[in-house]
Amino acid sequence: LIQPIYVRCMVIMTWQTQPAGRKARGRLQRMEHTMKVIQLRDRPFDMQPVMSATLTDLDQRLFQDRYLPAAFAPDVLEANERTLEQRLAATKMITSVHQPIPTVVGLLVLCHRSRDFLPGAYIQFLRIDGTEITDPIIDEQTIDGTLDDILRRIDEKVIAHNRTAIDFTSGTIEKRTYTYPLVAVQQLVRNAVLHRTYEVSYAPTRLYWFNDRIEISSPGGPYGAVTPENFGQPGITDYRNPNIAEALRVLGYVQRFGAGIQLARRELQKNGNPELAFAIQATFVNAIIRTAP
Repeated sequence: LIQPIYVRCMVIMTWQTQPAGRKARGRLQRMEHTMKVIQLRDRPFDMQPVMSATLTDLDQRLFQDRYLPAAFAPDVLEANERTLEQRLAATKMITSVHQPIPTVVGLLVLCHRSRDFLPGAYIQFLRIDGTEITDPIIDEQTIDGTLDDILRRIDEKVIAHNRTAIDFTSGTIEKRTYTYPLVAVQQLVRNAVLHRTYEVSYAPTRLYWFNDRIEISSPGGPYGAVTPENFGQPGITDYRNPNIAEALRVLGYVQRFGAGIQLARRELQKNGNPELAFAIQATFVNAIIRTAP
């Protein structure tokens, strides 16, 4: 028997030989645009381009003097002859060399006016003299800028308001305890900034300091593999913003992914504070640290 043979043919015509060149070009351009849109949709939100931003909105000196040296070894940078645009694209700060539009993570890391494009990109700090939100406010500040600026300045606020107790009587060596251990507050604030949604909420990350507790609120509920039932359990983690996570690692604010809550719990226990508590809803996560007895 003779088996049939199937041959697939493709006819390729140049623009000059196509009978309807303009229409064909239009169809091809629409197809290319559709493919780009699909590719962008597949990226996490922190990798999405912010169309209203331009390269001039990014602090290029900050990128070259602070971010690049933290991300790569000096010999690698010296041997690398990439252009500025190529380096920005390689670190996810812009979408591509040919389309140098700042991404969400690029604006958060390198733009001092990130709130112009991402209205919720700041921390609202309140020091309240009491235990209710309606009690008098001692100190209030809106902390914005780059991620580096925000996290550095909120650390300064926490240090300024924290109190230290020194025990000389219970042993031969003085013992220092703090109202709140700095590392615990740092880990929870950084977690809130990292895991919050920048897409569906314009609310800020909040740190409200009451007389008996600190509440750290992050817009956006549990994400991906993390649920209200397993929230905070060791080994259970997921990333709404994986590129922001990488940027915080490069800048030195995150050392081990997924360990922030466990570190906070350990520091609270060492300092004598009550167990860390969470209020978890679909639209926010609220961490509650109480003062030591």
